[in-house]
Amino acid sequence: MNEYKVINDPVFGFIKVPRGLLLNIVKHRLFQRLSRIKQLGMASVVYPGAQHTRFQHSLGAFHLMSEAILSLSQKGIFIFDSEAEALKAAILLHDVGHGPFSHVLEHTLIRDISHEEISIMMMEEINHEMNGALNLAIKMFKDDYSKRFLHQLISSQLDMDRLDYLRRDSFFTGVTEGNIGSARIIKMLNVVDDRLVVEQKGIYSIENYLTTRRLMYWQVYLHKTTVAYEKTLVNLLRRAKYLAHKGEEVFATPALRFFLYNDVDASRFESDPQALANYELLDDNDIWASVKTWMSHTDRVLSILAKDLAERRIFRVEVREEPFADNEVSTLQQQLADAFHVSFEDAAYLISVNTIQKDMYDPSDDQIDILFKGKNDEEGNDTNYVVKDIANASELFNISLLSKKIRKYYLCYQRI
Repeated sequence: MNEYKVINDPVFGFIKVPRGLLLNIVKHRLFQRLSRIKQLGMASVVYPGAQHTRFQHSLGAFHLMSEAILSLSQKGIFIFDSEAEALKAAILLHDVGHGPFSHVLEHTLIRDISHEEISIMMMEEINHEMNGALNLAIKMFKDDYSKRFLHQLISSQLDMDRLDYLRRDSFFTGVTEGNIGSARIIKMLNVVDDRLVVEQKGIYSIENYLTTRRLMYWQVYLHKTTVAYEKTLVNLLRRAKYLAHKGEEVFATPALRFFLYNDVDASRFESDPQALANYELLDDNDIWASVKTWMSHTDRVLSILAKDLAERRIFRVEVREEPFADNEVSTLQQQLADAFHVSFEDAAYLISVNTIQKDMYDPSDDQIDILFKGKNDEEGNDTNYVVKDIANASELFNISLLSKKIRKYYLCYQRI
């Protein structure tokens, strides 16, 4: 029997998944669920090719992790076979707790708990089913393992997650400017004092990576039309939950119904096994099946928003550098109430005011270090080296530009 399962990936070609623990993870129902959740949520409204899934992304990140482990091992960075397997398991499962449509659920149907926390809960469930085979992977994922650089490969400003999604999202959206040299970056990785560093020769690749990340965020992930479409869905789910709490009948698949008719927060996830069980059944199909039914609901607001989503009637968007005045928003809300014959309070679901902030690089978070090597001694060992933050090492950027937080104010509202 072949020792590997070979999967043909459009971005990286053939990906080999070893039989045993790693292939068992890929076959697991919770990992397979990711094939029913799109990676880019609502972005396909702008980029029709963005139909790829979190399943594909997780496999891509796994492939890059395999490449990174090989590259570091060839440089004399010792990684035990058990550590390598745990790293690959952790990166496979890093997104297992994601809900449908990216972060939409975290702001509507559940509260006070992130998808990362839910990922850990799911990993522990899989670990229980696999008799503790994921113990080491979970320790690395939670940054509880002695070798800290291994966690950086899973989660940092230069992890395998980011290297895959930038490359993959660029490929499927057709935004070619977003393509990064992931192979070269991985070849340039090294370890100094238990920290992941990039060798000096890779500095231009890192500059390109940071520039690309900024471009992809503002051109794809935070594109104003994508944001507006997402806010339509957020307001729709908020309205459905409001009606459910009033005791009105709102159609939903059983998994979605649990979250509409119950107040689900972190403590509910801990105390009620049904919370996680229903979350594990949620995928994009639950949302779309419900949206199509809500189009004919007797509640006017719910019906309007459902038709907006199904028929691509996207909220109008205004983007400014300064906050919108309260009286301006109130006036617009009243105009919406009059135009659609709903109360002023109900018209709040037809409008959304948001502040979106993103920086290209945060040196106070988890900086990207560049390794400048010194001369070798007679035995060929480095006698001197300097490690600098990319913000100080780069000739192209300066610290103020890299760490500048760009803040934009979005006003999204129903078209009249």
